[in-house]
Amino acid sequence: MRLTVNGEEDSFRLGERTVQALVRCLGFVPEHVVVECNGEIYKGSDTQQEISDGDVIEIVRFVGGG
Repeated sequence: MRLTVNGEEDSFRLGERTVQALVRCLGFVPEHVVVECNGEIYKGSDTQQEISDGDVIEIVRFVGGG
C-alpha cells in the first residue's frame, strides 16, 4: 500500500489496513499519538479506522519534558 506519512510517500505491508496497524508498524504506541488521515483526526481507541492506498497521514507523538 502506498501512503504519504508525515510528508513522505512510501510503501507499507500491513496485515490490517487500519490506522492502528500503521502506527504500530512505525513503532509508535497508538495511545501516545494523534493521527490525521485525509483531514480527519484519530486518537487512542479511534485508531481502528480503515486506511486506503494513496491516503495522506500525519502522525504527531506526545513528548514530555521540562
